[in-house]
Amino acid sequence: MTDTLTNWLSEKRINGLLSRNFEAPILSFEFIPSRTDAMEQRLWDCIQRLTPLAPRFVSVTYGAGGTTQVGTLSTVLRLRRETDLVPAAHLTCVGATREKVDELARRYWDAGVKHIVALRGDSPTGAVGYSPQSNGYPYASDLVTGLRRIADFDISVAAYPETHPAASSPEADLDNLKRKIDAGATRAITQYFFDIEVYLRFLDRCLKAGITAPIIPGIMPVSNYEQIVRFSALCGVTVPVWLKYLFEGTAKGPELRRIVSTMVAVEQIRTLQAYGINEFHVSTLNRSDLVCAIAHILGVRPMHQVASHNLIDPLKKMEIFDERETPTDFNTTEWTQEGAPPFMLRTLFG
Repeated sequence: MTDTLTNWLSEKRINGLLSRNFEAPILSFEFIPSRTDAMEQRLWDCIQRLTPLAPRFVSVTYGAGGTTQVGTLSTVLRLRRETDLVPAAHLTCVGATREKVDELARRYWDAGVKHIVALRGDSPTGAVGYSPQSNGYPYASDLVTGLRRIADFDISVAAYPETHPAASSPEADLDNLKRKIDAGATRAITQYFFDIEVYLRFLDRCLKAGITAPIIPGIMPVSNYEQIVRFSALCGVTVPVWLKYLFEGTAKGPELRRIVSTMVAVEQIRTLQAYGINEFHVSTLNRSDLVCAIAHILGVRPMHQVASHNLIDPLKKMEIFDERETPTDFNTTEWTQEGAPPFMLRTLFG
């Protein structure tokens, strides 16, 4: 009691992370192109529910070896036609000629899509290692240079606070990021992480390396702890002991898991805000309920209503699902691919 009174009288106390003194953060969202009609409906239900939150932009992922090119393109173009959102198309150079990549980039530009997430990409499932296309862009930095020749795109690239799994060293990985920024990238979006110190140490290293472009934290709400553990092992993300402890005993309680997941993401963002970071890229996994709850707690409220009879009020209806169930079009082996729930982001693209 004496220590408590001493701390109180000396004002050695911390304002709560839920304090209203925090300004609402700037959010952007990531979606995954669907492969079935049912998943397509869920994707657009998610988009409709999140649109009123007025994200800065929304990205659409791209499968390994270009496997979801058609789905990514159609989703991005529909976003451009039917919504007020700013779509950002993931674009990779693996397995494609420069002509094909340039053609797709020009198609995006002509359709009014000005934001590209430029990635090297992973080889198709089953391929051994990464081999640059002989007549293509070898790496993401080359892709950024190519995009800059085509038009004045807003270009995002990937960053890895815990180092890309294929990098020879953290220093080499950081050099690669600097090449992408120097080639003309506007910003970097990080692979997801859980410990705040991981991001802060990485940011410090970026600044010392002369990287001054914004480094946007990638946030992934943990709707399925077991899947996150498997995915993290593949992409080199550390799952801390405290996260395991928080999810213990929640396997049969989907509502409890959602509450824990929401508060973990909120605490991550609030803590980073305390360090002056105020923009975040949130993976949705095409499910809006967690994202709506996180945004609400953070003070991000609907700005307008979407002109669609299918719009669902995010505060009136919550999705009911069991996170242990894997969507029919979702292959966890592809979480090592760049069109998988990245930010989850990504994982092996560079």
